Amino acid sequence: MRAMTYHGAHDVRVETVPDPIIEASDDIILRVTATAICGSDLHLYRGKIPAVEHGDIFGHEFMGIVEDTGSAVTAVQRGDRVVIPFVIACGDCFFCQQELYAACETTNTGTGAAMNKKLIPPPAALFGYSRIYGGIPGGQAELVRVPKANTGPFKVPGTLADERVLFLSDILPTAWQAVINAGVSQGSSLAIYGAGPVGLLSAACARMLGVERIFMVDHHPYRLDYAQRTYGVIPINFNDDDDPADTIISQTSGSRGVDGVIDAVGFEAKGSTTETVLATLKLEGSSGKALRQCIAAVRRGGVVSVPGVYAGFIHGFLFGDAFDKGLTFKMGQTHVHRYLPELLEHIETGRLQPDAIISHRLSLEQAAEGYKIFDKKQEDCRKVILTPGGSNMQLADVDDTTSLAPAV
Repeated sequence: MRAMTYHGAHDVRVETVPDPIIEASDDIILRVTATAICGSDLHLYRGKIPAVEHGDIFGHEFMGIVEDTGSAVTAVQRGDRVVIPFVIACGDCFFCQQELYAACETTNTGTGAAMNKKLIPPPAALFGYSRIYGGIPGGQAELVRVPKANTGPFKVPGTLADERVLFLSDILPTAWQAVINAGVSQGSSLAIYGAGPVGLLSAACARMLGVERIFMVDHHPYRLDYAQRTYGVIPINFNDDDDPADTIISQTSGSRGVDGVIDAVGFEAKGSTTETVLATLKLEGSSGKALRQCIAAVRRGGVVSVPGVYAGFIHGFLFGDAFDKGLTFKMGQTHVHRYLPELLEHIETGRLQPDAIISHRLSLEQAAEGYKIFDKKQEDCRKVILTPGGSNMQLADVDDTTSLAPAV
């Protein structure tokens, strides 16, 4: 089969590799019909995540048709059309029974699972995301082995195009969990740091829930412009504003700050000179700039929701400020399985249109070009989807001049 493989920082290639096979009785083999490049894939692409080896297949946003099943698989059968959650969960362990699927304690048996000895048991395995998360080959391929197939695969109706439901695999439930964790609702105020795919879909989910004012901070004007036109956010360009949190506070009731804030940036936020030096010397694992901004922008008693990926030690966390303000922090990988039925219903009724953020469609053979475009923010790239056996690249057929706010 053909698959996108890693060969070092900024070096990915589509190559012919062996087809996956059934390895356990509850595995399935999926023929991929659509996959996507996620913002967190860029951490791998840039060489920022350890325990990634040459030849690894990336991709944790994918869907397709069940090609083969193990003898113990009862939840799906050959020919079923399914979306695959990026989190691999057993469905039976202590955490899965509490619907904390990203904390599943049985699926991550990769060689990198014990890198941090204090993370015992390690977090759930993820598709295509290094040995730290199980070393499971990802879905940027023609075929993929899907473990725990009685728990993960989610059937989707044939009446909805792949593009409409593909993001149920990760970024839509991730955005949804981020907004739910932020504790906002009808009439609330919210700040979102990061106008990438998760940030944009967070704005869509917040708008659907009736959040009254949404501030969005980013340093790419085209992404802020899209978010303003599409979701009615109040845009703040980090390049033009040295202290977005101060700007946000000044525009909230009583200058108290927003009710909740979402950090959809994560550990590769553009930090200070000190942080850059510390990261270069391997004395710091993550930039804390976005997180410090979130702590400053939220009101006392508010919530900081963190869907952005963080790794390692953070300098200048400002825990004293968080304590003084009585803040609540909610974070972590997404418990995808929990949210899928509800989110599918929102898509079917048109309340959510996650496919609106797609800007580029490419064939799987063009995956390397897709990574480059997405990484460099070329051609006003918002989101890239890949189709095995697909046609040449084309811009998404979306009317960017039309606001979708009433539909979300």
